[in-house]
Amino acid sequence: MSKWLLRGLVFAALMVIVRLLQGALINAWETKAGLISVILVVAYAIVALVWGYVDGRADARDNPDPDRRQDLAMAWLLAGLFAGVVSGAVAWFIGIFYKNLYVEGLINELTTFAAFTALLVFIAAIIGVALGHWLVDRKTPEQPRRREGDDDRADTDVFAAVRDDSGYETYPTGAEPEQQTSPVALAEDDSTRPVDKRDSDN
Repeated sequence: MSKWLLRGLVFAALMVIVRLLQGALINAWETKAGLISVILVVAYAIVALVWGYVDGRADARDNPDPDRRQDLAMAWLLAGLFAGVVSGAVAWFIGIFYKNLYVEGLINELTTFAAFTALLVFIAAIIGVALGHWLVDRKTPEQPRRREGDDDRADTDVFAAVRDDSGYETYPTGAEPEQQTSPVALAEDDSTRPVDKRDSDN
């Protein structure tokens, strides 16, 4: 099962439970309807935040390099959308038989309420992910960021190849190369020697 699907199913079920509790509690304490709704929504958001924190912490430990970490934002966005649509549809279906559940029409449940659930799950979870990343990164020494293929650059380094294959000989400090005694060197010495006039007259 994919990561976003598991989270989507869990939060869809939690939202249905929240709405059932909301209906039962409001029917018992009608004057506290606003407070009950706020407490239940905050509790739901805290669950998403804690799960996002766990995801961010585990991801930061597995991948110290931020460039190689998982795309948790997309996973939580898909999970929130799935949770919103599924919980809205299930709540509407339950509302047909259980009149104490506060539901609206099917279209509103699949659009307005689904968008609210998706946004709530996504924002809370991403805050948790960012918090998990930050708490791990602040205790981890900074890692040098390396691009893929850096290990193979030594074999394709043009300057390294030129340095290795330049053909120039190096000499220790203070040492001089030996004087050439080949015929080519002797010919060069003769050509650079001053010409005596007497030799040219003869």
